[in-house]
Amino acid sequence: MKQLALTAACVAAVLSLSACKIVKTGSTEGSAPAADASGDDARIAALMADTWEPKLIPAITERALTPAALRNAIAGGLDAAGAAHGKPGSGAGAAWNFAVTGEGVVTAANLESRARMLEVDTDADGTADLTLQLGPVVRGSALRDFSPFYDFSGFRDQIEFAKLGRALNDAASARLTVPDGDPTGKTVSFTGVLALKSPTEAWLLTPIAVGVMR
Repeated sequence: MKQLALTAACVAAVLSLSACKIVKTGSTEGSAPAADASGDDARIAALMADTWEPKLIPAITERALTPAALRNAIAGGLDAAGAAHGKPGSGAGAAWNFAVTGEGVVTAANLESRARMLEVDTDADGTADLTLQLGPVVRGSALRDFSPFYDFSGFRDQIEFAKLGRALNDAASARLTVPDGDPTGKTVSFTGVLALKSPTEAWLLTPIAVGVMR
């Protein structure tokens, strides 16, 4: 009887082991990002992969106005221009975000700091009227806030939403070709997004593309 019981126990153990799946230590197979802050990077990376090229770039390029067209629209009222051509950020009093594309002459450049910038004259009056922020330090969240597919309600909290804004800025900056040497006096082309809370606010563009034309 004891021998029979021992044999049955061994068979049960073998069957149990054969039904198990051995997973190596540290494997992420079958796992999902954690719901808390520890999973933010993985969730944002996946979202960026799904939206940057197929959605965000087309959304900006297809709706971009020239600087002259945007000025004309704003002359009729910022809210009217925003309703027709832009998208508001989340929350009361948020800025209107506009996609802009065009060219202008560089009047000044700062390419030494981490907040690299080009001051650009787009209306040929000899004075800069738009600043291109080349990063890697980039102010604002215009890229995120212009995009209709990034909705705050789909994020855990404001912290995760802010991380998306920084990730988009980082991606844009990393993809830019910074001019060699001093570009002052040269003509540059640009496409990007700027945020305005008032019609007189300075234009600070977060570009997705910048090129030295001549």
